Amino acid sequence: METELRRENKMGTLPIGRLLVNMALPMVISMLVQALYNVVDSVYVSRVSENALTAVSMAFPIQNLMIGFSTGVGVGMSSLLSKSLGSHEFDRANKAAGNGLVLSAICCGLFMLFGLTCSGLFFDIQTDIPEIREGGTAYLQICTICSFGIFGEILFERMLQATGRTMLTMVTQGVGAILNIVLDPLFIFGGLGIPAMGVAGAAVATVVGQVAAFVLALVFHVLKNHEVSLSRETVMLQWRTVKIILAVGVPSILMVAIGSVMTFTMNRILGGFTPTAVAVFGSYFKLQSFVFMPVFGLNNAMIPIVAYNYGARKPERIRKTVILSCAVAITFMLAGFLAFQFIPETLLAMFEPTQHFLDIGCRALQTISYSYLVAGICVVLTAVFQALGNGIYATIVSLARQLVVLVPVAYLLSLTDRLELVWLAFPIAEAFSLAVTLGLFVRIYRRKLKPLQR
Repeated sequence: METELRRENKMGTLPIGRLLVNMALPMVISMLVQALYNVVDSVYVSRVSENALTAVSMAFPIQNLMIGFSTGVGVGMSSLLSKSLGSHEFDRANKAAGNGLVLSAICCGLFMLFGLTCSGLFFDIQTDIPEIREGGTAYLQICTICSFGIFGEILFERMLQATGRTMLTMVTQGVGAILNIVLDPLFIFGGLGIPAMGVAGAAVATVVGQVAAFVLALVFHVLKNHEVSLSRETVMLQWRTVKIILAVGVPSILMVAIGSVMTFTMNRILGGFTPTAVAVFGSYFKLQSFVFMPVFGLNNAMIPIVAYNYGARKPERIRKTVILSCAVAITFMLAGFLAFQFIPETLLAMFEPTQHFLDIGCRALQTISYSYLVAGICVVLTAVFQALGNGIYATIVSLARQLVVLVPVAYLLSLTDRLELVWLAFPIAEAFSLAVTLGLFVRIYRRKLKPLQR
């Protein structure tokens, strides 16, 4: 039975259209559920106060960084695992899984330490408003100290994705997100014997959902993931394996780290106008997850397909995967653009906005969404870089977009004392990013994909 499973899995045999739908649909659905949870979480927090929403928005860069580290290790492990399975190197695949587990545990420990020692300082740097500082510090401490949930969940989900079992990851992510949504009002406002915790309650609901998803993903791995086995030997760190995982994972981590630095810096720039602008920016990030999360789900499905067929030397399957993924991503981004252009007030209404919040928010959503017209292509091609082991290219794109262009342009526009102009930095940065991405894709195509056709 095991030999039959290992002979050739579906990533090397199914028609690309059917394969991408088969793998991506469960992940897109689970990502949409995750996006729903992100929005609902902020909706409940906004009913505490605008300052509470601002506190959660200020904590976002560190939360995003945790997801970046866990996803980076997971993507690096998954890429090596898929390539090894594609070339039938099964011992190497097991070593990739084991070493990925250890690296993920190390990263988790670092964030737990940060939460214990630096959460208050992180908010002291950003604000002197007591309500924001106290609520934000409590929220961040809970999320970081209990970060083993998100690290474990993402790692074992990537193991399942690497072998094509994306339906199971839909279940784990869905259960975690739905549990969070259900628990949010109980922990935030109190009920059923649970005291009202305010902003801290949102963090408790979040980590409970993450831990539940982690346990479920671990159970699925043990019961269903027969192509990958963990043992004492596989978790012994091997530099050659670690190096390959980090070659893909570190650029992915750096991309998110760059995004976190960008968010932190933008919060500082926007806070110079009004704290309401920071709350608007945080709300925007929750809403844009409905647009980007499905595309990221598509990418997560696409990466093992491209990596597997690169290992199996099947360039035509890679080409079809990339073209189809770009078409789907563009469709999602266009839908997001239209929604942000024509119904921004409806989207923002769920956050209990003041008129001042609405005035700032509608202009922000409409202006930023112009970047969506080209962002889909950039996101997909960045995933191709990761799948082919050139994660550094993805880092270059992210660096160019968010730090080299977006932050400096936003700062320069802020000097005009016109908040509405600051949002223009996003479409300007995305246009620059598209040029860089296409140039790097041409380079990687000539070096890695074109030789496979010979």
